[in-house]
Amino acid sequence: MAKASKSLKPAGKPAPGRGKPTLRAIKGGKAVPAKASAKPPASKPAAKSSSLKPAPAVADDAPVIALNLPAAKLSPAMSAYFKKCQDRLGFVPNVLVAYAFDNAKLETFVAMYNDLMLGDSGLSKLEREMIAVAVSSQNRCYYCLTAHGAAVRQYSGNPLLGEQIVMNYRVARINRRQRAMLDFAVKLTVQPWSVEEVDRERLRRAGFSDRDIWDISAVVGFFNMSNRVASATDMRPNTVYHGKTR
Repeated sequence: MAKASKSLKPAGKPAPGRGKPTLRAIKGGKAVPAKASAKPPASKPAAKSSSLKPAPAVADDAPVIALNLPAAKLSPAMSAYFKKCQDRLGFVPNVLVAYAFDNAKLETFVAMYNDLMLGDSGLSKLEREMIAVAVSSQNRCYYCLTAHGAAVRQYSGNPLLGEQIVMNYRVARINRRQRAMLDFAVKLTVQPWSVEEVDRERLRRAGFSDRDIWDISAVVGFFNMSNRVASATDMRPNTVYHGKTR
């Protein structure tokens, strides 16, 4: 084995001032004056004021869907319903506009929605909207999370609750009944084949009747369908929803 050459010498020490920050002691909260030989620090150019301005808000709901479906002639009942929405809400929900290419489908959708979400039930309107949002959160449905997140904020009077259920209902400080309801709704959405008697019994212990369990299941089924149609067509929520009840 060849011997290492004796001509190799350890690297010399770095020149003073190179590779090391200049340190100055602090006395009484003031920096010690630098030596006369030290060069004064180079003056920094004045910072330029930024000319960037926030972009103006742009409507996110035009077009309403990505499919080219011309609007059909509405029945007198649906024309009156659109006018009622305009008078009460100040706008017609885009989901109705999307369904307006076929009056029969529109009437069926409206009847089913109104029965499930507004009709007589052991579930409050807020609880039904909470189910809609929890299901839509699992499916990441932009339209339904926006529209029904606003409804949760409105019915509860609590903007925080609307945001929590949109993101993760498990962080929301809700009661035992509502937690059991949302646990069931999410399981029925994500793993419908795994629902069994123990899940229904848990709802009963939380205070739900068998009719209530039917209503929970029907709302879950409706929004799983609606989420998929909305996502498939790139349905866009009315821009006004974003700022409601904030």
